[in-house]
Amino acid sequence: MARIYILLFVVAILGGIGYGAKYYYDTTQNKIAVLQKNNATLEVAAQTAQTSVETLQADMIRLGDINKKLQMSLQKAEAYGDELRVKLSKLNLVVEALKDSKQLEGKMNGASAELWRGIMDDTGNTSVLPAPNWLQQSPDGTGDQSSNQSGKGSDTGSSTPEASTTK
Repeated sequence: MARIYILLFVVAILGGIGYGAKYYYDTTQNKIAVLQKNNATLEVAAQTAQTSVETLQADMIRLGDINKKLQMSLQKAEAYGDELRVKLSKLNLVVEALKDSKQLEGKMNGASAELWRGIMDDTGNTSVLPAPNWLQQSPDGTGDQSSNQSGKGSDTGSSTPEASTTK
């Protein structure tokens, strides 16, 4: 009888060891499955992150090039603005307006029309449009050009009035 108890005890111990091994095997397999699933998710996330980094680097290079172009355009615009300031500082519009207001009006309208056409060209409008309605035409049709009909006195770069020849 003692042998039966010892045999039952040994079978119980071996059964417990077998059940423990089966439990360990099942939980390990479940952990492996979860880890494989997480690994696949991490690989996709890593690929997405790598793609994002490459895209950002390409965008940074592209934005750097665009920034350089914009910087050059800004420098050109500032130089043009400086040039205009110098030209305007040399002009004496009051004296010119008092001398011949119609001629000044024609010059201003011509310059405005030229600026208007430049804006249209810069914004991609390639259609040829007539002069705007606000542009006043002179009787000889030169209101959108320089209105200096005589060809004399076209130099407005002097800030001093011309000397009078009358005595």
